[in-house]
Amino acid sequence: MSLHGKTALVTGSTSGIGLGIALSLAKAGANLVLNGFGDASAVIEQVKQHGGGKVGHHPADVSDVAQIADMIDYAEREFGGVDILVNNAGIQHVDAVEDFPVESWDKIIAINLSSVFHSTRLALPGMRAKGWGRIINIASVHGLVGSTGKAAYVAAKHGVIGLTKVVGLETASSQVTCNAICPGWVLTPLVQKQIDDRGAQTGDVEQAKIDLLTEKQPSLEFVTPSQLGELTLFLCSDAGAQVRGAAWNIDGGWLAR
Repeated sequence: MSLHGKTALVTGSTSGIGLGIALSLAKAGANLVLNGFGDASAVIEQVKQHGGGKVGHHPADVSDVAQIADMIDYAEREFGGVDILVNNAGIQHVDAVEDFPVESWDKIIAINLSSVFHSTRLALPGMRAKGWGRIINIASVHGLVGSTGKAAYVAAKHGVIGLTKVVGLETASSQVTCNAICPGWVLTPLVQKQIDDRGAQTGDVEQAKIDLLTEKQPSLEFVTPSQLGELTLFLCSDAGAQVRGAAWNIDGGWLAR
């Protein structure tokens, strides 16, 4: 498929899942607006090497509504608007409910859920005006099932799936679609930290990785960012035009148990 002439905005795209998705979109010819903290020059060059069109970066902290609005304005001003919005930015904190820091709850809800709402509401009018758009929310298998210690993350990701259904219904008679992708374990910095924390307790990081997969993911393999990128491309294609309001799990069999 070709996405030449389309502009994709991917939040949290300077590493991990977001970068994998950005690279797949670039290979298909899309312009890219990357988002993330720090110096993005190396990532911009990496994306450019994968083809595509124009590449830019906006450092918005997506917990801040004003910065999200500025990021959408940047995409409008420099790229002519957002055709494909991938809401991927996310953070994690693990603690029992009674010990969960209030500030961590608020930050996770802001970044993992509220930012999805704000980015969507701000990008959607431009998509409607163009008569085409794709909104793809990177939820999680934890948007479909729970796990102990992850109250805020699980609540936020369940909320993302609910929001996806509403936007999918509200755009159902248009050429704009909204769907969620629900990965299982992907070896991102967030997951690596969980593995490292387990390994610190047991003294064996490699065994901690195996144990993490064995508990949840029957394939015993991590989902890769490039696989998530390819699924994103499908949802952007004409073949995905009638996939609306869906929560598509890609989880190595996690939910098949």
